[in-house]
Amino acid sequence: MLQILGGNAFLMISVLVFVAVLLLLEGGYLFWKSYKGPEAKKIEKRLQALSASSDHTKQAQLLKQGMLSDVPVIERFLLSMARAERLGRFIFQAGLNWTVSRLVLTCAVLGAISFTLVIYLAHQTLLLGAVVGAIFATAPLLYVSYQRTRRLDKFEKQLPDALDLITRALRSGHAFSSALQMVGDEMAEPIAGEFRVVHDEVNFGVSLQQALTNLSVRVPLTDLRYFIVSVLIQRESGGNLTEVLGNLSRLIRERLKLISKVRILSSEGRLSAWILGVMPFALAGVMYLVNPAFMAPLWKDPIGIAIIKYMLILMIFGAFILRKIIKIHV
Repeated sequence: MLQILGGNAFLMISVLVFVAVLLLLEGGYLFWKSYKGPEAKKIEKRLQALSASSDHTKQAQLLKQGMLSDVPVIERFLLSMARAERLGRFIFQAGLNWTVSRLVLTCAVLGAISFTLVIYLAHQTLLLGAVVGAIFATAPLLYVSYQRTRRLDKFEKQLPDALDLITRALRSGHAFSSALQMVGDEMAEPIAGEFRVVHDEVNFGVSLQQALTNLSVRVPLTDLRYFIVSVLIQRESGGNLTEVLGNLSRLIRERLKLISKVRILSSEGRLSAWILGVMPFALAGVMYLVNPAFMAPLWKDPIGIAIIKYMLILMIFGAFILRKIIKIHV
């Protein structure tokens, strides 16, 4: 009998411990979700987007101002620089949660480390160390530029659907601000976040003209500026806004189709450029694996080192020329 009671007590204690651990994990998950979950990140991102407004009017001062650095000393130093605000806007357009100080310090640290490694470990000249340091220092800027281009391209592809949604909302009798809110609620990022910012700015008391101007600053696209100009002209002089937005949507779609055709027709040239750029390094690597002694004079003999330097310079110029040939603006 005691053994049965002891076994039941152990079973009950095990169940209670299991339930307690399960509730503890559930509570930890709910606590994490309230601060780091998707909804919390969405709200934080909207607040950060509001801080990107570069307007200095009294109404726009109601919005938060984005910080260039988390350190007050660096913040004051960056505020004294003329291009710090432009660099901050550049980072924001890329959709990255970076500060200007983080980008600048990353560039400086990568440049200094690569310069030190080339000079003291590889025992190369100061000129080569400076070149390598400059290349590594500009790598974060190139990454931000790539993310910015990618985000703007995605925004441009989403713009026709957003204009169609606004047109349908206006035809249904909704106000223009409600149509902007529909775009922010129903479409995907990045266009949803930008239109939510416009709607929030209008609700905070910023005029629609200033809110749309801020949008054109945050998203420097020609097609978006056409949309903003159309809206502002219609508010000043009147007219059928739905017809104008419908025609603009069709125009943007046709231009995107033309860009796709041009990319298809120029794909052979881009492939040739990649092959010409990668082939010398690939052949050099294969030859080094097959016969290292044959390739050794290129980095041991002074003449070989000079050949490599001039070859790299000529390849960089050739890459720029090929890029100009295959990049067609529409």
